[in-house]
Amino acid sequence: MTVPQWPVEAIRVRVPVTPTLQVVVHELGSGFPILCIPGLGADHTAFLHQVQRLAERHRCLVLDGRGIGASDPAPGPYTMAGLADDAAVVIERRTGRGRAHVFGVSMGGMVAQHLALRHPDRVAGLVLGCTTPGGGRAVLPDREVLRQLYGGDARDPVAAYRNACRVMYAPDFQARHPEVIEAAVGWRAAHLVRGQTFAAQLAAIRGHDTDAVLPQIGAPTLVLHGSADLVTPLANGARLAARIPGAVLETLPGRGHLFFQEDPVATDRLLARHLRAPGTGAAGR
Repeated sequence: MTVPQWPVEAIRVRVPVTPTLQVVVHELGSGFPILCIPGLGADHTAFLHQVQRLAERHRCLVLDGRGIGASDPAPGPYTMAGLADDAAVVIERRTGRGRAHVFGVSMGGMVAQHLALRHPDRVAGLVLGCTTPGGGRAVLPDREVLRQLYGGDARDPVAAYRNACRVMYAPDFQARHPEVIEAAVGWRAAHLVRGQTFAAQLAAIRGHDTDAVLPQIGAPTLVLHGSADLVTPLANGARLAARIPGAVLETLPGRGHLFFQEDPVATDRLLARHLRAPGTGAAGR
């Protein structure tokens, strides 16, 4: 599997989300906009395997969240509501139309839920990948999976991320495509996540609970999940699809938590089928 490079033609834009804080958005392509929101500790390169295909149909806005990547350092506390408000400002200031499709994965999918609930006028179509409603209805991973996700017995950040990869990718994918894991670990080694940021994101995750209000989401919603996801078990995606009116659940067989990197072609096919510009008869009406 060839590991793509981040497109050199993508532009980097700084967006003020508060009077004292700017986040960075990486933009590529044209067409109806889509905002991509990465997960815990991840920057724009989480969508490395998607961005070129998406940019053939959309103007892609790929977010480095507050404190992440090229965005300004931002000490906590963070809340999902605050992170969703950041995303709403990005849509407002960068789309020219005030609306976008939203594709959030893992923690980014949590942010996307809050965005759709707090700013429904900003979300034309919603895609929730490998994520959860949180709260008491969430199905938690095994304790050892969680331990590895947070670094296991590693004594440095790079080794910790390598341990996390062992549970984020499906075992057979790791065996067949070590180059993808090595590229991800290499990027993380060169772009370490600030400890304060990681802790603040974790605190926001612990406060996430949308289950009771999910029926209020009005955006056409696609839920994507790998059947072999150890980090966020599939039952969480099923719960989201059951609670959001009209939502569709698509399961990628044998894929892990990072299904969209493991199978970018299938992921793109599902996204293309779901996401259309408003008024074309599909998502985003």
